[in-house]
Amino acid sequence: MVSEHSDAADDETSALALKILVAGGFGVGKTTLVGAVSEIRPLRTEELLSEAGRSVDDTDGVDQKVTTTVAMDFGRITIRSGLSLYLFGTPGQDRFWFLWDELSQGALGAVVLADTRRLEDCFPAVDYFEHRHIPFVVAVNCFTGARSYGAQDVSRALDLDQGTPVVLCDARDRDSGKEVLIRLVEYAGRMHTARLLDSVS
Repeated sequence: MVSEHSDAADDETSALALKILVAGGFGVGKTTLVGAVSEIRPLRTEELLSEAGRSVDDTDGVDQKVTTTVAMDFGRITIRSGLSLYLFGTPGQDRFWFLWDELSQGALGAVVLADTRRLEDCFPAVDYFEHRHIPFVVAVNCFTGARSYGAQDVSRALDLDQGTPVVLCDARDRDSGKEVLIRLVEYAGRMHTARLLDSVS
């Protein structure tokens, strides 16, 4: 007879936890997205913007922003039974980019959040993941009052590799954020499978 304890242990060992990064420019909604989808209280490392930081950080378009992530955000979401995602939100300012190398180790893929009012702010994140061959999707956070663009327009503006998904989302909405994560997992799965087949052919 199998004990309840061993059943629980089997469930734990069969569960799959995947690491996902949420990246993008300053004030694009990374902390908001992690907080919206996380089923646990998210870990946040936000600090108040200082006067010294205002001379370094470009707050154009995000004038109401008073805090910023200085290390990372962390959350967790269960996509389905046996599959959980650990979400690591990266800091947006370039002076904190040295943390990205540590955070990206072991990541299945990334979500690059974009704001069409400041699309150039996500260029560094796109370049980072492309150069490291880390699968990513671009999620356009549809801010109120921002001009709307189609996925193809955004893809061309960012000069994305063919096939890189672009999705529209509302970072405040749990279901919208979950759809972005599902698209990423599906895309990253296809990319990893293709690379595996290439390596054995």
